[in-house]
Parts: sequence; C-alpha cells; structure tokens
Amino acid sequence: MTARTHPYRVPAARDDERVVWPAPFGTRFIVFVDVEEEFDWRRPLSRENRGTTAMAAFPDAHRRFADEGVALACMVDHPVAADARAVDMLRRAVEDGRSSIGAQLHAWVTPPFDEALTPANTYPGNLPPALEAAKLDTMTAALIAAFGRAPLAYRAGRYGIGPHTLPLLAARGYRIDTSMRARYDYRADGGPDFGAIGNVAFVREGMIELPLTTVYTGAARRFGPRLHAAAGTIRHARGVLARTGLLSRVALTPEDMPIADAREAVSVAAGEGTRLLVLSFHSPSLAPGHTPYVRDAADLAQFHGWWTAMFAHLRHHGIAPATLDEVLAAAAG
Repeated sequence: MTARTHPYRVPAARDDERVVWPAPFGTRFIVFVDVEEEFDWRRPLSRENRGTTAMAAFPDAHRRFADEGVALACMVDHPVAADARAVDMLRRAVEDGRSSIGAQLHAWVTPPFDEALTPANTYPGNLPPALEAAKLDTMTAALIAAFGRAPLAYRAGRYGIGPHTLPLLAARGYRIDTSMRARYDYRADGGPDFGAIGNVAFVREGMIELPLTTVYTGAARRFGPRLHAAAGTIRHARGVLARTGLLSRVALTPEDMPIADAREAVSVAAGEGTRLLVLSFHSPSLAPGHTPYVRDAADLAQFHGWWTAMFAHLRHHGIAPATLDEVLAAAAG
C-alpha cells in the first residue's frame, strides 16, 4: 500500500473547539506513559524489536507515582499487550483504582504488515485509511483481550496522527486522543506538523484532544513560535537562544528536559491560565540502557529525582493530579 507523500499540518484549535473546564476542576495535571517495546533509538525501526524486558521495572515505578498520589495513563502498544507478564504487571497497576489503560499504535510492530517499512510509514497517520484502521483494530482487540475492556484513550506512535485518525478513533468508541505534541514539527522525517497546536485541550471530530504540553520560556517567549522556527534554519541558533536565557522550548517530560527548565515551564503555563498540564515519558526509560535519556544508574536516579521535584513544584502551584476518567468527565461535562 502507498502512504501519504505530503506532510499533514494539523489545523489550530478554533475558539469553538476549545474545552471549557468547569470551575471545580481547577488546574490539574495528568501523566501519560508510553508503555512500549525496546529498540535502539539511533537505528532504523525494525519489526523484530518486540522485547519488553524493561517492564520488570514498571511495578516499582508505579509504586513511586502512587505514593505521590499520581495516576498513570498507560498507553500500551502491541508488543506489550501480547506479553503475558507485562499484562499482569499492568493489571496490578490499574487495581489502584486511578491508573488506566489506553492504546498506543506502533505501526511497524502491529499487524497487518501490508506496508513497506520506511520512515514515513512508521507514522500511522500516513498509511492509507484502510490500513491504519486495520492496525487500529488489531491494537484495540489485543487490549480488550488482555484487559477485558475497550480502551478510551489513544496515542499514535511517534505522534503520527493523520487526517483520517480522529474519525477512525471516534467510530471505534475512543473518546480521547493524545497524539499531538504541541509546537513540534516532524515534517523532516515524514511526520505531522504541530506548529499551530498550543496547550489548550479541544474537541474535534468527536474526539477530546489533549496535546502534550510544551511551553516557551525565556525573555523572548512572547515571540516563541516564530522565533523558534526561524532559529531552526540557522545552525546552533536554538542552543544559543537557550543558553542566553532568551528562548527555550520546554516539553513536560524528564526525557532530555532539565528539571529547572521544566519547573519554569510549569510556572509560565500556570501564569498563562493553562488548566490541564499533560506530562509524559516512555516506559523503557525505567531501566538503564533502553533510551538515550536513561543510560545508566545515575541517569535513572536523576529520572526519579526529576519526578519528585516536579510533583513538589506542582503542589506549590496548587496543581493537583487528575485521572483519565476525571479528565474525560470534566471535558465532556
């Protein structure tokens, strides 16, 4: 099958699409974890990479989050859903009554395999609608078989949403999509462009969209989108802007985002009136050696320390954790 050959530029949220959070909801945050197989992030993706050994670290991580009163929205992909031991760990995690299971579609390891394995085809939204739908059906069925209920939340692997993704999800009973990474542009690798997407939650084509929170910080942050885009055309310009304190683009994740920058981003977002902060990480980062962000024991200690400091900072701002069910009820109400 032939994939899309032109980039998908995701339209900005219109005013009439924005979620109006009820006053009692307050300002909240939610943590998504991409629960996925291990692979070498520096090498081309392969269908054979289906190992899930890092899941052995998941119960300890879940305990750490639960001790902080934080639920995990676990976006589970096909290799994990097909691993009985991993499924058992996740079942025990959601017994906390707050954590939840959603779907994550890694197209390159999810049948049917009717497409060539190219960089563009690893973004599921680039696939022909029938093939994207077939892979989504495989993924959904695997999660129902593993956990006994249909998932309501979805994330496209590599944030690879396409023009047909939202209606395909809505037709299958999904309610929430969290595939959009605010202010990021993946066109250079054949992926979508989220340059027009900010941090506001919105409803489109029957789906509640929760973009991953990204904040511009620094003295020039009011020029953030245009200045950051322009700096990308000049070698090292973005690094110079960040080091001089003029402009940084900060996603709310411990993966390659220093805690000092992330705390500043939370303060900026809170000051701008953002009502829901969306944080995220990848499950292979829970064990050293599987991602570029956690290479050894020292990195892992720093990873856990990042979360401890972040939760303290969120409490300082009066920003409380939310479950996926609480977000869904507030957004739909």
